[in-house]
Amino acid sequence: MANIIAVIWDCDKTLVDGYMQDPIFEHYGVNSSEFWSEVNELPAYYQAQGVKINRDTIYLNHFIHKAHDGTFPGLNNKKLHSFGKELKFYKGVPEIFEKTKEIINSDSSYAEYGIQVEHYIVSTGMTEIIRGSELMSYISGVWGCELIEGPDKDGNRVISEIGYTIDNTTKTKALFEINKGILQLENVDVNSKIPEDKRRVQFKNMIYIADGPSDIPAFSLVNKNGGSTFGIYPKGDMEAMQQVEQMRADGRINMYAEADYSEGTTAYMWIINKIKKLADAIKESEKAKVQNSVSASPRHLN
Repeated sequence: MANIIAVIWDCDKTLVDGYMQDPIFEHYGVNSSEFWSEVNELPAYYQAQGVKINRDTIYLNHFIHKAHDGTFPGLNNKKLHSFGKELKFYKGVPEIFEKTKEIINSDSSYAEYGIQVEHYIVSTGMTEIIRGSELMSYISGVWGCELIEGPDKDGNRVISEIGYTIDNTTKTKALFEINKGILQLENVDVNSKIPEDKRRVQFKNMIYIADGPSDIPAFSLVNKNGGSTFGIYPKGDMEAMQQVEQMRADGRINMYAEADYSEGTTAYMWIINKIKKLADAIKESEKAKVQNSVSASPRHLN
């Protein structure tokens, strides 16, 4: 088992100020409010046909339709990747990613026990946009929605099919995959049987940070297994603040703060403090293992 502290982030309205698809709307001159209103009407439209749909990922179908009807001409994975460079992050991002690793790497006593901090993103958004962002130099892994390309009516390659999705429930699967280390270990998948104390990232060493109810299953899984949970709300958004306050009151999150990760803010201090506490606990546990394994020195008998 590696002594790893995993900080796991949602993306939209947690790291990104708004939605990661905003640069797409800006580039094509499309009204985002109208687009999302259309998306919100889709569940009722399809359910009237007797079709069960996933509310978290139905928006992907709408993007695909718009890529083929001329609203988003030429929208393919390469273009999605390029939009990642235009994401608007909250204050203190990505600096906090660097800082969290720095506080561990600068302490030789942590290095002695191989303690590390890793960052992951688990999002219902588009993986390719995240991959194109500056965050990727700090991230150990991303779970999100993947789109497959195909030809449009003019033969241009555009997004055409859904390849992989993450929704509010499958975010918990991603957490188990981080827990077991499937990105780092060969021949390991989410169904591999690994004793809990041998898994790469212990749940108690996870910090899950997100903004809303769609993350409740992930919050619950982390809390149940002794990990730490933190809610985020945009500055000045009373409704969003009330939402995370209710989640705290219901015991779904440990703490919450305004979405500002600048040094000295509540979010910054809570995250840094939690990482230090986890690192200290790992260090003390490792020291105890060594002490308990040392046998008494031989001595002369009377």
